[in-house]
Amino acid sequence: MRPAVARTALSALALGLALGMPITAQASPALDPGYGAGMVLQAGMPVVLSGTTDPGARVTAQLDTISAEAEADAEGRFVLTLPAQPASTTPRVLTLRDARGATILANILIGNVFLCGGQSNMELPVTRALDADTQLARAADDNIRLLMVPKATAPLPQRSLAAPARWQAATRESVAPFSAACFYLAKALRRRDPATPVGLIHANWGGSAARAWLDPEAVGALYGPEARELLALFARDPLAATRAFAPQWLAWWRRENGGREPWRRPDALTWRPIPQFSFWNDWKGTGLDTNPRANVWLRQTLTLTPAQARGDGTLAIGAIDDMDFTFVNGEPVGYTFGWGVERHYRVPARLLRPGRNEILIAANNAWDTGGFNAGPERLFFTAANGEKVPLGADWRYWLSPVQGVPPRAPWDANAGLGVMHNAMIAPLGAMRLAAVAWYQGESDVGQPGYAARLAQLFAGWRRQFGPEVRMLVVQLADFGERRSTPGESDWAELREAQRRAVASDPAAALVSAIDLGEPSDIHPANKNVLGERLAAAFAGRAMPMPLRAVSRGGEIEVAFSGLMGSLTVHSGPYPLGIELCEATPGTCRFVLARAEGQRLVIPVPEGMAPTRVRHAWADAPVVNLYDESGLPIPGFELAITR
Repeated sequence: MRPAVARTALSALALGLALGMPITAQASPALDPGYGAGMVLQAGMPVVLSGTTDPGARVTAQLDTISAEAEADAEGRFVLTLPAQPASTTPRVLTLRDARGATILANILIGNVFLCGGQSNMELPVTRALDADTQLARAADDNIRLLMVPKATAPLPQRSLAAPARWQAATRESVAPFSAACFYLAKALRRRDPATPVGLIHANWGGSAARAWLDPEAVGALYGPEARELLALFARDPLAATRAFAPQWLAWWRRENGGREPWRRPDALTWRPIPQFSFWNDWKGTGLDTNPRANVWLRQTLTLTPAQARGDGTLAIGAIDDMDFTFVNGEPVGYTFGWGVERHYRVPARLLRPGRNEILIAANNAWDTGGFNAGPERLFFTAANGEKVPLGADWRYWLSPVQGVPPRAPWDANAGLGVMHNAMIAPLGAMRLAAVAWYQGESDVGQPGYAARLAQLFAGWRRQFGPEVRMLVVQLADFGERRSTPGESDWAELREAQRRAVASDPAAALVSAIDLGEPSDIHPANKNVLGERLAAAFAGRAMPMPLRAVSRGGEIEVAFSGLMGSLTVHSGPYPLGIELCEATPGTCRFVLARAEGQRLVIPVPEGMAPTRVRHAWADAPVVNLYDESGLPIPGFELAITR
């Protein structure tokens, strides 16, 4: 190398190291996307590094003075393990080498690393939380590092993220779009322990169901090998997967619609011209303007020349909000769930014919706006010869009386089986984590089996990120109707499933937000206090949890763990929302209870034989029962023992 060239290369290396950029020479080892310059590696655990290189290549990793090496497998995958390191705010340099070059990652810290996952309440950014301006003005901290994972779904685990992502130090600009609950967790930990850096990974998707975050092993455990096979089929051939899923969807429709089959006999329905090409919420006088949560069939005729009907074509129907099942000449060609997802479906030549072709879309909307989410110019058919045939804006519709939500395919966006794990978690690699902070459940309200799904989520994260990973689960905030009489509550059932999942896992903690919500807003802004509670749970502060309810001498005594000091009742002498229930439904009654030290004592009303005790059993309960540190007693239901 000539001296001038050498000086230039060294200058570039120095600049890259100063900026914390990865420096690569030739074709060199590549770490998985969760790793990067400026990241935080987990302290107190072996440092696990995973990535790719040439098949069979020897890879050496060096972190300052410690090193390790491993051989890549036949697919070029490698995993290296360095000795555990203590927390340190001193920037380190990580170098990986193989026979063809080196990758150098600078400005690496050693501390606690958190994955913050879930749906919109974990996704809610600092800009939408309380006191945003003041908090952003104080956000800068070079010892808090942030990684935002781009949103994407995939039917099978991926090795790459959908878009480039990089670790950044906390600044006003980098913190603004970041998860507020996650960032306030880090700020609270930094106040407690300034010597330990914090790394935060933001992987969230508003409206996502828990099952979208399951790893493949968990999918198989809960939904069987057939579900995994269908996902693999979709990855190879979406049309074949749609046709394999179709019998389940069609059977549901026949059952709910009295046996009618619109895809076979569309002329048996009463069709009307759509009032305008738009969301059906704007179709005045149709009933959809006042109740857009509906199943609506949409119909159009596609006229093809003999040349256009020859060979496979592609049907583009724009974006349908929320879900569509699409037919061509009575045969299924595509299924998608996703509010802004463009639909492009392959149509085999055998389904096409010269002249008139029948296009039917069964659209379902379960929330907010429904129907067409783009202009008519996005709807067209592309023939095998490349010619495009517009579908136009003169569609017809039929409003179905069916009110339910059709079956969801394993690959759909918000509730597909593992589709978010595959695209947003699997690519991160085998890095070690201190904990996962999980705030999700709103999309699973009313669906049984949530505790089992949480257990499988826990297992999947530990398979990838290490068996030591702790789970911090946010119990859902209060949202919905305030009420003054006992009753059943799907939100309370979900909270109870969260509590039971945590109670059965010795390395999990329940962090209740049951007193931080806003009944009229599903996205409460007080993530500041929630972050403090998450930090306290991670730091070892036991969270209040009910243990048992025992009948003694005409009273029920409820014992708790995790209390700091005694039970405390705010704004009055009696805890609110305490119920006793008999064995049969509809027998729950509000009762007056008293707090005695760390016990809740409930006198049994005369003539009642209770079998259960409940607290805060409502969508939006008012709670006033805390411990002396200000942590609320979570919502719960306990069987009474004697």
